[in-house]
Amino acid sequence: MKKKWITAIAVSSLITGAGGTYAGMTLLEEKEEAGTPREIQPAQPSKNKLPDELHKVQTAYNIIADKYVEEVDRTQLVEGAIDGMVSSLKDPYSAYMDAETVKQFEDSLGSSFEGIGAEITLENGKLMIVAPFKDSPAEKAGLKPKDEITSINGDSVNGLTVFEATKKIRGKKGTTVKLGIIRKGMTKPLTIEVKRDKIPIETVFAKVKSENGKSIGVLEITSFSEETAKDFKQKLKKLEEKEIEGLLIDVRGNPGGFLSSVEDILKELVTENKPYMQIEEKSGRKVPYFSDTKKVKPYPVAVLTDEGSASASEILAGALKEAEGYTLIGTKTFGKGTVQQPVPLGDGSNIKLTTHKWLTPNGNWIHTKGIEPNIEVKQPDYFYAHPLQIEKPLESGMNNEVIESAQIMLKGLGYGPGKADGYYSKETEQAVRAMQLKSRLKGTGKIDKQTAEKLEQLWVAEMKKEKNDLQLQAALIFLQEKLKR
Repeated sequence: MKKKWITAIAVSSLITGAGGTYAGMTLLEEKEEAGTPREIQPAQPSKNKLPDELHKVQTAYNIIADKYVEEVDRTQLVEGAIDGMVSSLKDPYSAYMDAETVKQFEDSLGSSFEGIGAEITLENGKLMIVAPFKDSPAEKAGLKPKDEITSINGDSVNGLTVFEATKKIRGKKGTTVKLGIIRKGMTKPLTIEVKRDKIPIETVFAKVKSENGKSIGVLEITSFSEETAKDFKQKLKKLEEKEIEGLLIDVRGNPGGFLSSVEDILKELVTENKPYMQIEEKSGRKVPYFSDTKKVKPYPVAVLTDEGSASASEILAGALKEAEGYTLIGTKTFGKGTVQQPVPLGDGSNIKLTTHKWLTPNGNWIHTKGIEPNIEVKQPDYFYAHPLQIEKPLESGMNNEVIESAQIMLKGLGYGPGKADGYYSKETEQAVRAMQLKSRLKGTGKIDKQTAEKLEQLWVAEMKKEKNDLQLQAALIFLQEKLKR
């Protein structure tokens, strides 16, 4: 009889939500012939003597419980000890979850959740954004992959676990949370206010792009949830019924999710000739995983990636690149190559423990390295601008980073602000005035809060236009050229 084991494959697998913490968990069917690890059973009380090294822990517990000047919660002492043991591993993906956190996690595995729609992890002791979800409050507020969270509603995040931080970020729909953010390339931190909302888990979006007489199907996967593989297959079938001549799979900003989902998708795309991934055990033994598909797709396939493509997305990208030789286009992926398994402790709590590494078909471990695209394509400069934080109106003669971001936005919108160097020049003033007048604002030439809000709205709208998505356009051109050969 086949057994099942639970694997958390998403990058720290967290989405902050009012209904609970969402984590990328999956039931992975054991392949008996491949020797997949067996399920770790709930811990049972030991009837044997404590190992010598645990006598010290027991002694400390008894001393604190009996001698401390005030009454102590013995349960909290035990949970603190467990949390301390897990923290000593210095592994951002291993964590202790108390019963309340586990329940919140389980409650959040539905078709939707409430929160900001961003996935977070710990990286070198820093709380980082992995990626905001497509059209989520986090994305609309301007959060980006690799943003470091330094504070939540003004309180420092120093010493917080991912789960503790998640609880603080989580809240009811319609409420707001203020996140202190440090972003690469900025000397001053940002304060980004995000309004929580209900986040539907619709993860697959399909469309057909017809250009130069060629019909190319585009499947965007925003995360790997329970229904993702099913939706992917259905939408791919419909695309194939429309007789597409090429397929583009877009996993940009996809932070990962259910391992079973990405496996089921890969079994549609990867043949039996090579494994679609390998699992490396503690002993160093490598277990390959194969598809039983015999025929490759009758059309070329390409994959779009970026720095927000993580974990399960990297499994997909690595498999398609190495097993089938498909082309990756965009920028380097996040770099998360470990597998976590939640181990129940018998009282509703569990330890989410890193138990394995996953490797690409060729045996490459991409952890902290990411996967390099075959064709590197970056987005236009204004895609990397920062939200405008206006404390007082910006005007001619001033010089700071906020002005530089405004200049980058103005330039991307087709105005001529002069050099994007942070100095509010006469050219910048003229560009601001032109934008204000076109937007039916008072043409002061100064950037006040109203002007900043309008400029950000125009900037976001410009980024959402497909013609400005250089990575997408490059991928479509690549597939079109492939079809000509």
